[in-house]
Amino acid sequence: MFEIKNLQHQYQQLKVLDITDWQAQQGEQWLVLGGSGSGKTTLLHILAGLRTPTQGLVKVANVNLNTLNGARLDRFRGQNIGLVFQKPHLAQTLTVMQNLLLAQYMAGLRQNHSHCEAVLKSLSVLDKKNTFPAQLSQGQAQRVSVARAVLNQPKLLLADEPTASLDDKNAAQVLDLLMEQAQNYQATLLIATHDQRVKEKIALSFELNNAL
Repeated sequence: MFEIKNLQHQYQQLKVLDITDWQAQQGEQWLVLGGSGSGKTTLLHILAGLRTPTQGLVKVANVNLNTLNGARLDRFRGQNIGLVFQKPHLAQTLTVMQNLLLAQYMAGLRQNHSHCEAVLKSLSVLDKKNTFPAQLSQGQAQRVSVARAVLNQPKLLLADEPTASLDDKNAAQVLDLLMEQAQNYQATLLIATHDQRVKEKIALSFELNNAL
């Protein structure tokens, strides 16, 4: 599903990533492990096409991300990659439904209210569709973030410390939702974390040891 070869990334003279070879198949669920400064977030941003590596090959769904830029990259990301961050990144001036419709629009897809409602219902937040993000609880906001991430049936679902700021109950719910939704769409799931609660749930892991 994705392939990484001879990947390196550095900020000025500081190397933060050095991965010789890593491949994940469609539908697999992986953890990215490593301490603070090991490059977990940077790696997810590179896989999402949000950051260009210093060198190396990164392919997602058999597409070399280095061959895409601008609108083509944005559309590819919208159609193939779902993103969940530690803190929900939702447009505060839009309702929950409008946030989801925007995700479809940005991916160049037809805006489909019924599909948005079905996804929200599957995550138990359909009753919040006309609510603004600031009016959501932390757990509800993270559920909406998951809904937006899986809305376009991505091939790759990336989550960056999605449980770090949640209590045990909400952390377990969000993790279960990520795993269930990834399975529903046969998406490859990649979670960057140092949360022991997550480590106990997913068997496959890739550890970064670059912290300096």
